[in-house]
Amino acid sequence: MDAGSWSSSIKRRPLHKKNAENCDRFIPNRSAMDLGYAHYMLTERTKGKENSTAATLTSPGREAYQKKLAEACNMDRTRILAFKNKPPVPIEAIPNNILSLPSHPPSKSVKKSRRSIPQSSERTLDAPDFLDDFYLNLLDWGSSNVVSIALSNTVYLWDASDSSTSELVTVDEDDGPVTSVNWAPDGRHLAIGLNNSHVQLWDSMTSKLVRTLRGGHQGRVSSLAWNNHILTTGGMDGKIINNDVRVRSHIIETYRGHQQEVCGLKWSSTGQQLASGGNDNFVHIWDRSMSSTTLPTRWLHRFEEHRGAVKALAWCPFQANLLASGGGGDDQCIKFWNTHTGACLNSVNTGSQVCALLWNKNERELLSSHGFAENQLALWKYPSMVKMAELNGHTSRVLCMAQSPDGCTVASAAGDETLRFWNVFGTPEVAKSASKAKKVEPFAYVHRIR
Repeated sequence: MDAGSWSSSIKRRPLHKKNAENCDRFIPNRSAMDLGYAHYMLTERTKGKENSTAATLTSPGREAYQKKLAEACNMDRTRILAFKNKPPVPIEAIPNNILSLPSHPPSKSVKKSRRSIPQSSERTLDAPDFLDDFYLNLLDWGSSNVVSIALSNTVYLWDASDSSTSELVTVDEDDGPVTSVNWAPDGRHLAIGLNNSHVQLWDSMTSKLVRTLRGGHQGRVSSLAWNNHILTTGGMDGKIINNDVRVRSHIIETYRGHQQEVCGLKWSSTGQQLASGGNDNFVHIWDRSMSSTTLPTRWLHRFEEHRGAVKALAWCPFQANLLASGGGGDDQCIKFWNTHTGACLNSVNTGSQVCALLWNKNERELLSSHGFAENQLALWKYPSMVKMAELNGHTSRVLCMAQSPDGCTVASAAGDETLRFWNVFGTPEVAKSASKAKKVEPFAYVHRIR
């Protein structure tokens, strides 16, 4: 019997039961069998161990078997921390053929640089006789880049484009003081609310009185808001009146809901909804679709969560139905409202009286001005409401804020009789070149400003 037939017969021969119990291995395949060694063991059994060992070491089949065993057991220790394949040929970072060319400056990084927030005002101006009254709105910045400020009975204008200053009007002692100012959308006409319940419309280009609105209120007019040709007025009597300035009978709608003075008024960007805040701690949302020319209009929503007077109101520029409101000294909270559903989205306790609110037009940020005890401006990241910066400088409560047309600069007026300008929302490229020109202090040539 040759070795091959013997091997086949072993595979086919059934194991004895006793031997089967002790058997723990089998021959996996013919390629790994050392047939030469098996034949030798059958035919040359009488030879010594030394020869059999030598035969085993020199047998080609034995070498093949050991190689496969090493591969199966991953015993090739030379492959540890080695490339699986032959490492690639390195590629030159700069080809040799262009090394002789003139070098070029590295390209600018496209990564957005972090905006620097100035901790101090760009300029500080004296504003004597600025009334330290929480409920009044005495500062505004129009679309023609002109700031209007009321100092007792006088309204001054400062043109931010050329730093020129002018006195628009000084009202009689019996009519004053001036209790509110607000620019029309055209940036030319200014509405002025008076202590005697009247509202005057002035042409800032000609410095002439256009008309006087009478008969609407029974007390001072402390808040104003334009919606195209509609001028909305809020008074100490708690009434809100829509006036069409184009017609003789200017009173077209009356909103009744506040029980005390209306100190905050803001129209939404769509002109559809009006937010009002009062000394009664209420915030009302009025919708023009619910307006009536014959009966007082009922509010769409009434928010009663504030515990202090609500003067600070600001509609979000990137979400039309989002309103921010701030409460007075007994409340100290900024609240956010969905004016479609009436839901309060968030409430943040600022630790001090909230006097005014402004949204950043370019970033998701909100600026608040405060009263006692810090008298600061605070910049918040929305919607996390993480405080990004505090701007200090005023020594009394910051009662009013106004935003430049480009949305970058904020003017603040405080009970310390100062007017400050802050580059809190960034500096546009066009403003950088303009800032190189010689600056003239606003109100420098007006004798009423010291």
